[in-house]
Amino acid sequence: MKKILLLLLLAQLLACIGVTAQTRKVGGPCEGCEAIHECPVPFEELKAFVTMPDATWENRKPLAINGIVYEADGKTPAPGVVIYLYHTDQDGFYTPGPGAKGWEKRHGRIRSWVRTNEKGEYKFVTLRPAPYPDRSEPAHIHITVKAPGVSEYYLDDYVFDDDPLVTPKYRKKSVNRGGSGIISLKDVGNMYKGERNLYLGRNIPGY
Repeated sequence: MKKILLLLLLAQLLACIGVTAQTRKVGGPCEGCEAIHECPVPFEELKAFVTMPDATWENRKPLAINGIVYEADGKTPAPGVVIYLYHTDQDGFYTPGPGAKGWEKRHGRIRSWVRTNEKGEYKFVTLRPAPYPDRSEPAHIHITVKAPGVSEYYLDDYVFDDDPLVTPKYRKKSVNRGGSGIISLKDVGNMYKGERNLYLGRNIPGY
């Protein structure tokens, strides 16, 4: 009987350790990172490609950004990583949609989720956001990631190399969480294209 009780206690301990490992906190403070869990579908159903709510070709040239997410070694592709994205509209505001709930009230309606495929690939299409009306920051796209085994955490924003607000001072102070977020865009005729690979744990506290 004592042996059975001991085995049960050991099983409970291992279960607790497993839960702790699955939710290991990394990245430091992150207001709004929990918005990643407002995904309208289970993470497992997400695709590696998403068209964000504002994307259109009507008198516009949308923006496509793709890349590969790598493990901490910088070489191994990381499948099953969830990426949450949001940005301002064409006037520089985070405008929520009708009846907005949760973090959409703060992040606005232009937000989406993708999940890397077996090759670690991801891609999204959107319109290039505008900077804040006071031009206090460059135009940017926020990104939060959730990899298996650790909590969600934010990476450096996507910003654009040709943005005059991406000054030498801005570049120097960038932490490069997950790698540099400064991307170059190429005009391919009907749209702009950019590429950014992401590196799990790079410059992330506690990873």
